Amino acid sequence: MARVFVENLVKRFGNVVAVNNLTLEVKDKEFIVFLGPSGCGKTTTLRCIAGLETPDSGNIYIGDALVNDLPPKDRDVAMVFQSYALYPHMSVFDNIAFPLKMRKMPKDEIKKRVKEVASLLKIEELLDRKPRQLSGGQAQRVALGRAIVRQPKVFLFDEPLSNLDAKLRVYMRAELKRLQKELATTTIYVTHDQVEAMTMADRIALMNNGILQQLASPSDIYHKPENIFVAGFIGSPPMNFINCSLKEFNGEYALDAGEFTIKLPKDIGLIVKEKAEGSELVLGIRPEDITVYESAVPEAIETEVYVIEPLGSENVIDLKIGENLIKAISPPTLWLKIGDKAYINFNKEKMHIFNKKTEKAII
Repeated sequence: MARVFVENLVKRFGNVVAVNNLTLEVKDKEFIVFLGPSGCGKTTTLRCIAGLETPDSGNIYIGDALVNDLPPKDRDVAMVFQSYALYPHMSVFDNIAFPLKMRKMPKDEIKKRVKEVASLLKIEELLDRKPRQLSGGQAQRVALGRAIVRQPKVFLFDEPLSNLDAKLRVYMRAELKRLQKELATTTIYVTHDQVEAMTMADRIALMNNGILQQLASPSDIYHKPENIFVAGFIGSPPMNFINCSLKEFNGEYALDAGEFTIKLPKDIGLIVKEKAEGSELVLGIRPEDITVYESAVPEAIETEVYVIEPLGSENVIDLKIGENLIKAISPPTLWLKIGDKAYINFNKEKMHIFNKKTEKAII
């Protein structure tokens, strides 16, 4: 197996900078996910690693070898595409065996390897079928089998689950994660789906406009976002953002949002004062870190129920405070309807505070 190291990678398409000076390391046997919105540069980065795109500058190492000038076939990587890219005239057996035949491997070895992979993926009974006779999930497994059978140094996945229905996607997420740990192969996986990234990755590389925003574990990406983009991209419903400023009075600190103020614990107030470059801030709070009450409680902020979205096990409530709309999650036992008054408290231990100008996290 092998690590992958991308150093100062730049890729342009005309005037568009698709990947902007990207540096990151994928450790040996690690499952890393490139995550971000459409056009953020994640697939372009993957294609550069595969050798399907030529970087304008920068270096790509697989193991200890610089692979910039190597064609895709000599990089010892296997790629699974969104479309599966199966050969329609070939049987499942021949589709999986194809990369081994191209290497002129002995027939007995090919047969042995294909059967091992088919058993691993539970598709032994499909080996005589043609791709048109397969369901989406079966075709996905065949594409996986063709990648696995080569025993490459690195697996590259480009949104491989996006064509599957929701139930099958959940199942295949778990199967892919189990397979990767079983095979212990370095894996780079591209998706725009945050749930896929959070549930599958050892680490997430979150990108936007060709720039790496944060590279960290799913837990750190969620609980310790480095900037407003990361905080807003991860989480469903997304984090609430409220413009505010830091106020100090008699040694006490508060966030002033105009319609309401929130007293800060003294230690947090001191950190914000020390790190903030100016008084203009953005408060970030996730919907699950807001408690909703039907009647007033100490330090609660008065709001108006704007809309309620029942989800069975919980409700997502949009609450209006002046010009701000804030999403909160409440139990279904909370009896509120549109237009009612409601009261909220923020969990101060879970609040995020950002510099409004730089959008970087202070706390």
